[in-house]
Amino acid sequence: MNAERIVRIVAGTFIMLSLSLGVEASPIFVSKYFLLFTAFVGFNLFQSGFTKICPLNSILAKFGVKGGSC
Repeated sequence: MNAERIVRIVAGTFIMLSLSLGVEASPIFVSKYFLLFTAFVGFNLFQSGFTKICPLNSILAKFGVKGGSC
């Protein structure tokens, strides 16, 4: 699996989990402040589209995962 796929899987998981924990209608609601994490992940994806700087991609490269930039 290349780095681009891992980044997409991790970002999607973080977004779905933080929405589940931050939306009051969710059965596993904890706090509305989890929505800030959703915004952080979304902003990070947005900025990486313009700057091609992706922190997770850098971390994966250090672990030897090859392929794709964010």
